[in-house]
Amino acid sequence: MLNLERLRTLDALARHGSVSAAADALHVTTSAVSQQLGKLEREVGQQLLAKNGRGVRLTDAGRLLSEHAARILSQVELAESDLEAQRGQVVGELRLSAFPTAARGLFPVALQALRAQHPGLRVRSSELEPEQGIAGVVRGDLDLAVVLDWYNKPMPVPDGLVKAPLLDDPAEVAMPLGHRLAHRAEVDLAEFADDEWITWGEGEFCHEWLIFTLRSKGVEPIVGHRAGETHTQLQLVASGLGVCIAPMLGRHPVPDGVVLVPLTQRVRRHVYVVWRADADRRPSIRAAVEALRTAAEKLD
Repeated sequence: MLNLERLRTLDALARHGSVSAAADALHVTTSAVSQQLGKLEREVGQQLLAKNGRGVRLTDAGRLLSEHAARILSQVELAESDLEAQRGQVVGELRLSAFPTAARGLFPVALQALRAQHPGLRVRSSELEPEQGIAGVVRGDLDLAVVLDWYNKPMPVPDGLVKAPLLDDPAEVAMPLGHRLAHRAEVDLAEFADDEWITWGEGEFCHEWLIFTLRSKGVEPIVGHRAGETHTQLQLVASGLGVCIAPMLGRHPVPDGVVLVPLTQRVRRHVYVVWRADADRRPSIRAAVEALRTAAEKLD
């Protein structure tokens, strides 16, 4: 009889690529991971791991069993979801993430409502960029993730995930009060060809969107400063250090000395929540989605 927790450990190693990463994901020690995998090898009577430099790799038998483990664990989650749905109670632990401005703009209201309405539900939240949030849901490290894409640059969602829209988030250009375009009712991105941009970190989805969009306008962007948080970007704008894209979600209060001007071509982010299809019937998932939608509606 295969032990479920040992299969879970093997699955974590297959998904995360190392003993230490698997230990972090499972919130146990590396020694505990090694012990569980050693016991699993003895149970199946085959070598599942082989040394690979300083780390380990899965043998053919290890890869085969890890594929079965992923399917078994998915089926177990589906069974747990069905049982939770039959019981109809919003209980247990729920792990969710959001990109920083959504965490600022949605989580306080949504998580407070969940605590008040469902005292038996324990919620754990974290800030993660959209790609990291989606990866966490796929791996099973998270139950839900609040993510985004842009009107002209969709975010790929892997098979096996369900998504629900939360809000469309309009964005404007933030510029210093003395900027040459600060008096305008509308501006076009092409008018900022000579401006320094304050943008997100290298490789982040929103940064890649900005570069893609400016180049589509024939503008080769001048990146002066990078900051992950909208409030930090706006403070840099207030100091006269450049311009930035400022979505509505999570940007208030806007610092003194910053002017927000709409774009001629309206720019919006689509904000939505994703979760695994095999957990779709869990009451806790549905309660969290409803709380997030209610928090989004209160922003209007």
